[in-house]
Amino acid sequence: MTENEGVRLQKVLAEAGIGSRRHCEELIGEGRVTVDGKRVFRFGERVDPQRAVIHVDGKRVETRAEMRYYAINKPRGVVSTMSDERGRKSLADYVEVPERLFHVGRLDTDTEGLILLTNDGELSHRLTHPSYGVAKTYLAEIHGPIPRDLGKRLRAGVTLDDGPAKADKFRIFDQVGKRVLVEITLHEGRKHIVRRLLKEVGFPVQQLARVEFGPIKLGQLKPGGMRALSVHEIGELYKAVGL
Repeated sequence: MTENEGVRLQKVLAEAGIGSRRHCEELIGEGRVTVDGKRVFRFGERVDPQRAVIHVDGKRVETRAEMRYYAINKPRGVVSTMSDERGRKSLADYVEVPERLFHVGRLDTDTEGLILLTNDGELSHRLTHPSYGVAKTYLAEIHGPIPRDLGKRLRAGVTLDDGPAKADKFRIFDQVGKRVLVEITLHEGRKHIVRRLLKEVGFPVQQLARVEFGPIKLGQLKPGGMRALSVHEIGELYKAVGL
């Protein structure tokens, strides 16, 4: 790329949602911006937004216009694929964007909650690869009473038919009579892992929802609802998998 090619760095940052051009110029002047690993101080620096790897305060900024990142609240009874040969409701029934997206991991048909959608293949691969250990948090309804040492047992781990499994975190979220809502966090994604783990310790799951995927939270997103991730959230996802 020659001196006159590319796009001015402050414009790229502004269009990525970092702030006004004046604010982006201040960030550059303060040495808080790196391009391809090198700190940049010059306002007139030109970059290729499709190829440059840009960080602000150590967090990567998404500048490739064609990349898309969404969160969707998969309703119960919907298969977590973008199509279904058996004609069942799938994620595609709730996606209203023109881009071709793919889902990051899956949820059981009977499990509702947060699924990420993107066309960023490298990010998707890292988010689902066991070596990166991205944590996922679920709310599970089980029937009490709950023994005081249940969390300790789950964190210590149990042996399932395909090997050991354990929770990273566990707590009672809510309780009404025998209905107990527990929050459980794991960093792996084996099939039916939450249901199998709780069943193994004597508490079959009645209902299950994923409420967090790494740094992304489901929040108030209603079942079937979909929203674009913010620049900050995308940066946090990059950080979680070392991009």
